[in-house]
Parts: sequence; C-alpha cells; structure tokens
Amino acid sequence: MTAYILRRLLQMVPVVLGITLIVFLLVRASGDPVAIMLPDDASQEQIDLLRRSLGLDRPVMEQYFVYLGNLLQGDFGMSLRFRNQSAFEITIERLPATLQLAGAALLVAVLISLPAGIVAATNRNRWPDRVASTLSVIGEAMPNFWLGIMLILIFGVQLGWFPVSGRGTPAHVIMPAFALGTALAALLTRLMRSSLLEVLNQDYVRTATAKGLRRRTVLTKHALRNGLLSYVTVLGLQVASLMAGAVVTEQVFAWPGIGLLAIQAINSRDMAIIQTVVIVASVVVMLANLLVDLLYSLIDPRIQYA
Repeated sequence: MTAYILRRLLQMVPVVLGITLIVFLLVRASGDPVAIMLPDDASQEQIDLLRRSLGLDRPVMEQYFVYLGNLLQGDFGMSLRFRNQSAFEITIERLPATLQLAGAALLVAVLISLPAGIVAATNRNRWPDRVASTLSVIGEAMPNFWLGIMLILIFGVQLGWFPVSGRGTPAHVIMPAFALGTALAALLTRLMRSSLLEVLNQDYVRTATAKGLRRRTVLTKHALRNGLLSYVTVLGLQVASLMAGAVVTEQVFAWPGIGLLAIQAINSRDMAIIQTVVIVASVVVMLANLLVDLLYSLIDPRIQYA
C-alpha cells in the first residue's frame, strides 16, 4: 500500500508541471498586468521600468523557467493586488474555507443521494422511484448560481432563517452547501439507482434471496457494497466539479475561499494569485482522487494495491 501511494504521488509531479505550464501561458495570453497597475497617463519609461522589474520584458519561455525555478524553491510569487504579500500564503489562508464548503456540499450530496437511490432502486417503477427520478432531473437542470440566489431570497431575506453571506458560524455554510451539492446529489441519486438495479439482477443476489435471507440483509450485505463501487468512483471524479462550482457559489454567497479569491485575482490580473490558486486546486483534486482509490480496498477487500 505504501509503495502504491508513493508511486501515485510521483505520478502527480509531471501532471503538476504540465498544469503550471498551461496556466502560465494562459495567464500571459490574457493581457498585460502592467496596464492594470499603472494609470492611463503613465509614460512609456514607467511602463518599461515596471515590466523590467517584474521580468515581463524577457521571452515567455524564459519567464516560465524562472517561474518554475522559483516554484521549486517554494516561491509562488508576490501578489500585486494584496500589496506584495506571498501568493501562496494568501491562497493557503483561503483554502480551508473552500475545503469546508466542498466538504459540506459533498456531505449534502451523499446524505441525499444514497438513501434516495436505494429507495428508488428497491421500488422500481413505483411512485418513490418516479419521485426520485423526477427530482433528480430537476436537480441536475438547475444552475448552482440560480439555486443560490433562490435560497438567499427565500430562506435568507424573506424567512430570515440563515445568514446570506460570509463565513462565521455553522449556519453560514448551510445554504452554500445546498446550492453547490444539489446537482451532485441529483447525479449520484440516478447513479446509485442504476448501479443497485444492476447488482440486484445478478445471480448471487437471486441465490441469496432464494435461500430465505431477509430483504434488508440481501441489500446491505450482498448488493449495496458492490453497488457502491461505481458510486464512489463518480464521487471522486466529481471533486473537480465541486472545486469549479465553488468559484460561482463563493461569488454568490461572498464565501471567502479560493474561488472568490480567483475571481478577484482575474479582475485585477494578479498573475501570481491566479497561478497559485490553479496549482493548489489541482493538487487538492489529485489527492482526493488518490483517497477515493484507497477507499476501494475498504469497500471491496478483494481490491489490493501493490
């Protein structure tokens, strides 16, 4: 197991290097940050001086290798928007808020989809199945920003049950988590239903039923565990979607995470912050996928990693 984890961690290195190159080139292609930093009446001499001080007068690939060398030394650059603070420190300071939001959204999705999918599968073509399927389609069709606005208007403004912005108490995370996790819950409900139906039609499940085992025992000890494999697979793959969706959700609820930080950095063309946010988010997604792979061995002991 240890060798497998180390091998997976080493495999992340070229992926991270590729991400640094892509985001570096995209940021450089988006525009000149000097135009944002200096007033409109700045002289050409001032522009050239600032470009030289930032290293922007060098060829792009030379800039990249300088940037990569700094990364290997732990230097992610200085933020232009936040008065020359370390981009890495600012991003890491905001990261727990995004992880809290993504974790809460993931919890919401699992708590809704797991029982809903099981109920739908065990009541195929009956009203619980139809209700779950209809709500799943509606949930997948709703954009998270629209749902967030509706939650704010109904439960925040009209009813006053929850705070509408910021991050201070556990109540602050409820509406953002539902806004971000609803679409995932809808997707996982349909997946759990289809996976469980497929397993319930297997011969070994029919054999267990024919032996006189109770329906609950057949479901929990024989069908559910195998049905969870594809469920957990998609759950891990959707971590990237949660991180991407957090950008919009954090903007709607003024949630102080790296998603909101990324929007602020894009608006001010803060290259160091943009690059750092993308790299950190990518590493989080890859670590989450590794964790999901390790969970397989807990769900199904037949799966072993060498």
